[in-house]
This record gives sequence, structure tokens and C-alpha cells, in this order.
Amino acid sequence: MAEKSLSNLNLGGMVANQDFFPSPTHWEDEVVYFLMLDRFSNAKESGFRDNNGNPVSAGTTPPFVPGDNGNAIRTPSDAAAWRDAGTNFVGGNLAGVESKLGYLKRLGVTVLWISPVFKQVNADNSYHGYGIQHFLDVDPHFGTRDDLRRLVNTAHSMGMRIILDIILNHSGDVFRYEQDNPSWNGQQFRVRGFRDSAGNPTLPFAPIDLGIHPEAFPDAGIWPSELQTADTFTREGHIKNFDFFPEFADGDFFGLKDLHHGERKLLNGVDQIDDYSVSPTLGHLCEVYKFWIAFADLDGFRLDTVKHMDPGAARFFSSAIHEFAEAIGKENFYVIGEITGGREFAFDRLEVTGLDAALGISDERAKMIGLVKGETNPTEYFDLFRNSLLLRKDSHVWFRDKVVTSVDDHDHVDQGEQKHRFCAGGFGKLVLAVMALNATTLGIPCIYYGTEQLFDGEGGGNASDRYIRESMFGGRFGAFRSHDRHFFIDDQPVYQELSKIHKLRRERLPLRRGRQFLRQISGDGQHFGFPERIGAGRMRSIVSWSRIFDENELLCAINTDPDNETSAFVTIDNDLHAPGSVLTCVYSTKAPEIGQKLTVESMNGKAIFLTVPPAGFVVYG
Repeated sequence: MAEKSLSNLNLGGMVANQDFFPSPTHWEDEVVYFLMLDRFSNAKESGFRDNNGNPVSAGTTPPFVPGDNGNAIRTPSDAAAWRDAGTNFVGGNLAGVESKLGYLKRLGVTVLWISPVFKQVNADNSYHGYGIQHFLDVDPHFGTRDDLRRLVNTAHSMGMRIILDIILNHSGDVFRYEQDNPSWNGQQFRVRGFRDSAGNPTLPFAPIDLGIHPEAFPDAGIWPSELQTADTFTREGHIKNFDFFPEFADGDFFGLKDLHHGERKLLNGVDQIDDYSVSPTLGHLCEVYKFWIAFADLDGFRLDTVKHMDPGAARFFSSAIHEFAEAIGKENFYVIGEITGGREFAFDRLEVTGLDAALGISDERAKMIGLVKGETNPTEYFDLFRNSLLLRKDSHVWFRDKVVTSVDDHDHVDQGEQKHRFCAGGFGKLVLAVMALNATTLGIPCIYYGTEQLFDGEGGGNASDRYIRESMFGGRFGAFRSHDRHFFIDDQPVYQELSKIHKLRRERLPLRRGRQFLRQISGDGQHFGFPERIGAGRMRSIVSWSRIFDENELLCAINTDPDNETSAFVTIDNDLHAPGSVLTCVYSTKAPEIGQKLTVESMNGKAIFLTVPPAGFVVYG
């Protein structure tokens, strides 16, 4: 059973004489895969390949076939049951993830980012993991602490690393206010009591005496016991205006209870970060997450809701975790922040806190998707990565390891109430193109689980978070409105091609670290310009870009026309190529084209005449 108190931990003893797995030297070399633990695998599938590539037939859940589409919604009552299942635990666990590491490795994944594993408030259906009740234990829905350690050890043995999603900003709904569900008004509210295992506020809002309340551990209140003081929490009610300071910093994130990290000091409205006064709560949380690094040999954290934390608190935490990790030999332990609030806010918050990278959840994802769907001009995406007054530095260096980019994610905060995955609305033909764009442009590429299997996040009725969190192993809430069918299908064409693209990325340094240039194109060899959307229709065009490292150029191109191959003259670097030299196709979604040579011509500096298959992707070098 997990410890009740931080005083029972022995971090010194845990790290003594232990060899920890080293950090990557360059995180931009990695390919990340995010999975929601409850929705990934329950280790009961059959008809897939295990970690060694061997067929598995012992499980009970068969693989999905096209005829299974909609098998969970054939009657109105079945459809209602399927939708309701998406709001609860479905059954994914740590053992299931361990059993699918081979599936991920064959895809080319090198880093696995896992949603929070910590023990959740007992009375809630916090399948997502963000409602923590015990910070030192794993939720029994997911397994045990030893299951987590075994998963990490297995991943390390396969050359993969594990990033754990963690929460510093809030706990779960562990207490009830006297006034039910108050809204933030800048004042503290009275608290009725800590919640018991049934969710009722029957425990005093004070350190829990297990002699009087022996039933309180581990399912009631909050643990470890150091967090049971009133000053652990801000107690200012839930946030209504997510853009008003200090409301978004001090209020509760919906029903989750905001933790008090310290005292900020403002001078003329400017946060004096160097004068931040750290609370005991923040110190306790630093010890909690040091424990998890030491216990499980983790390789990084994804830090939730950074916008809602004081920058001084985030910086203190970042420093404490980095120093601890370096002390045990993890020289480049990565902390990735979820920083909503816009691109400039994210950049500034990253700079002042010392976090290593931010999720690309502002313009980056929206512009990338808009480009491939033909809804926005390619310059809108590529200009995000150009040197700019905002960055005040070389963006081709800064962006390559400071932003984690993905096509889909589990929140889609930019979509409001109309949440869906890329493949929704019939865009599945273009999904490889957008994933190739993500894999071969600046940033650390991240795959959201199921996108490689064309998950669409469609569920009927009003869109919501539940539908973009389909279950990979089926269960009661499988993708494509199905149940009891899994999606660990290695011979799925997009999975196969994306695996080849990731292999090429590993082999070719410019695709990971090179400077990046959107290229001009021409239909006649005389009039060159960047691809543009004309009028209200979708852009159907080649979009091409170069990655250049030292004197090595790789030319990448996608075709945003899902039905027809497209040809154009494409500009390449004028100084790196001589007229009459050739570029060779090193990858194409049309396999017979690999090895094809194109002659460099003198036009618009230098150019080649390029043809890209429908919804295809090619690389020449």
C-alpha cells in the first residue's frame, strides 16, 4: 500500500546505487505518442502482434474490420449506452500499455506520453486521470505502482522512454464548500469538510486523524497527509472567466480544487517572479514528483494547466525537478507544459519558467490542419516558425525542440463545443499527408492515439471530449461507434506508411534538426509563388518545403488534392545544386517512385519538376 505521508519516503535510499536510464541528447530527434490510459488497452486483445512481433491469439477481443463500423449503435438504446460509456472508466490499464509497446515501436514511436496514473477521487468517474485524491499511489483502475515501474523498465529495454502527465495546479474534488459550487469573486469561501469515499463532506477540513476516522485511508480526503491543511487550497470557488487574472490563477478548474503554491508579488501590475514566496504545498508536491522519478525511472513530465499557475510556482517546480533529475544522472529530463492562452503567452511563460517545451495547441495545430485541408494558405503555418520579433532569436533552432506538435489531442481547446478529430467529415484520405507534415516540419512530433488508425472522434449529437477519446481496445466505447473490437492493426496502410516516414526521419538528420523553408511553385516554369487558396474553395495544390542541415537539403512535398495527382515546378536551394544535377526520391506514398531521379533546372534560381500522388507525400534528396 502507498505511503500515507511524505515523511515515510526515503528518496536518498531509493536513488542510492541505482543506475537510471539516461535522457535523450536531442529531444527533437524523438517521436512522441500520447495515449489516454483508460482508453488504450486492457491486455485482452487477440489477433495482434506482441512486443516481439509474434502473433497473439489468446485474447478475447478480435481486431476491427470495416463491417464492425456502428455495431454499438444499431438501436437507439444501444447508441445511448455507447454514448454513456464514454463518460466513465472503460478499462484500459498499465499492463495493456506494456503489451502494446511493440505496436508503438514498429510505428516508429520513441517516447510514450501517458495520461495521469494517480489515484482518483473514489466517487467520481475521473477516467482521464486529472482528479487526483492520492498523489503517491496509482489508481486501481489502472493497476499498481509496480505495474508502472514494470512498464517503464520494459520500454527502456526496447529503447523507448516514458513521459508521465502530472498535475501541480489542482487536486480532485476532495472537499465541499459550505455554499454549493460558488463562483470566484476574489474572496475565500468557507468549507464544509473533506469528502468521504462516497463523496459526502463528512470529514473535518483538517488533518485527518485515522484513530477517529480509520476508514479515511486511502479513499477519502486527500493524501499524502501533508496536503490536509486548509492552506493547501486557495478556496476561492470555480473559474467563470478563464481570461481574467487573477481569477484563472486562483480559482478552481471546474470542480477540481485549486492548490495554493505561494504568494505572488506584483509591482505596477507586473509579477515579480524573483520574489515569489513558495508555500509548503508546493514544496510537498515537488517531493511527490521527485518520488515518481526515482520510483519508476521516468524520463519526463507533461505539466498540466500551466496557464493557471503562477509563473513563480512553475519556475520553482521546474528548477527543483531538473536539479533532482540531473543529480541522479538524467541530464536532460524534459518537462513539457500545457500552456493555453495564445501563442505569445505560451512563449513568454515558457521563457520565464524554465520549462523545456510547450504543447503546440494554439496556432500551430490549427494552421497545420487548415493547410492540409486546403482551408488556409501554407504561409500561415510556415510563418509561425520564421524568425520574428516575437521570438527575438533564431526560430529554426528554438522551435525544433521547444514545441510539441500534434494533429489531434484529447482536449481540442481551440474547437469550442464542436470537437472532432482530423478524420471527421470525410478527411481520412488526407490523414497521412497531415501526419507526414507534422513529422517532417519543425517541432517534436506527437501522435495522438488512434489517429494512425483514422479515428474520427464522431459520436452523434453535440460534440464533446468523450468522442475524441475513443477506446483503442474497443470495450463498451470503441472507435467508429463500435464495441468489443480493437485497433492494433499493423497492416493498416496509414500505420505502415507512417512507420516508413518515421524510419526515414531517424536516418536523415535534416528532417529532425534542419532549417525549414516553404518553397515557391509554378505550373509553367515562369511564374513562381507560394501556394494560395483562391476564393472560398479548398486549395488543391502541391505544398513543398525544404529541411536544410549543413549542406544537405531534403525536399518534402504533400498534395492537398485527395483524388488527383498534382505536378508543379518546385524551387530548391540555389547554391546547393548545379544545373543538370539530380535529386533522388527517397520516399513516396507511391512506392514505385522511390529511386526516381529528377533533373535540376535553372528557373527561379533552381527548381525541379515534381509530381505528388493524390493526398500523397514525397521526399527528394
